Amino acid sequence: MTSTAGGSGRLLAISDLHIAYEENRALVERLRPETDDDWLLVAGDVAESVSSIEWALKTLAGRFRKVVWVPGNHELWTHPSDPVTLRGAARYEHLVEMCRRLDVLTPEDPYPVWEGPGGPVVIAPLFLLYDYSFLPEGCATKEEGLAYAHRTGIVCTDEYLLHPDPYPTREDWCRARVAGTEARLAALPEDLPTVLVNHWPLHRHPTEVLWYPEFAMWCGTRLTDDWHRRFRVEAMVYGHLHIPRTTVHEGVRFEEVSVGYPREWRKRPNPPGRPRRVLPRED
Repeated sequence: MTSTAGGSGRLLAISDLHIAYEENRALVERLRPETDDDWLLVAGDVAESVSSIEWALKTLAGRFRKVVWVPGNHELWTHPSDPVTLRGAARYEHLVEMCRRLDVLTPEDPYPVWEGPGGPVVIAPLFLLYDYSFLPEGCATKEEGLAYAHRTGIVCTDEYLLHPDPYPTREDWCRARVAGTEARLAALPEDLPTVLVNHWPLHRHPTEVLWYPEFAMWCGTRLTDDWHRRFRVEAMVYGHLHIPRTTVHEGVRFEEVSVGYPREWRKRPNPPGRPRRVLPRED
C-alpha cells in the first residue's frame, strides 16, 4: 500500500462518463475539484476508444490530487471504430500501462490509503467482471438466462464486443480476477477500513430496480456477496447501472455514481456531471 496525505480534501467518485457523447465530453471539460487535495475515483465506462479514455483521464489527472480508475465493460470492448484492436486481457493491460504514464492508479497498482477527512481508509480499485450468476427468476443456468434475454431482446453488447482472451469465457476471466483480488484484500491490515471501487456492484441488491431484470446477468457475481462484510467496507463505489443513488445493505453504503447517457441525465433534477462525495461522509 501507499499512503498520501489528503489534507482538507474530499474523496469523490464518478463513473459512466461515456464521452463519445459531446454533451458528456463537455461535462468532463468542466469538471473541477473544489480543493487542491481532492481525489477522484473513476469507476469505469469512460469511453470505448483508447484515445478518448486517455484524453479524459489525462484531463482529470491534471486537475485532481490523485485519480484512481477501474475498467468498465465499455473500455474492454474491442470496438470496430477503435484503431486499437487488442482483445481481452491484452487490451486491459494496454490501458493499465497508459494509466501508469498518466500517473493514474489502477487495480494493478498498490492500494493507496486516503489520509484525508474520514480516513484513514484503504482505497481498493477492483476489476472483477461478472459470471452470469445474477440469473433471471426461473432460470437455473447461464444458457437458460441467455435464452430468456434473447427472447426479450435485452442482450448486453458485451456478448459481441467484450472478448475474454486468453480465457475461454468471460466467467473464467471473472473467476480468475475474483480469486486474485480476494487474496489481496485478505492481506490488508485488519485495523483499516476500505473503500472498494468496482464498475459492477459487489452485491445483487442494486439490480432489483432495473427496468429489465434480465440485464442483471451482466452486472456482477455472487462470489462477492459477502465482501462488504468481510473486508471492513466503509463504502462500495460502483457504476454500470446508470441509476445514481445511495443504498445501505447490511449497514454498508453502496454508492452508484454514474453520469450515464444524455437521454438519461436530462430527466434528472440535479445538474449532471457532479462527482459524489464518498469521504468525509455527508450528513
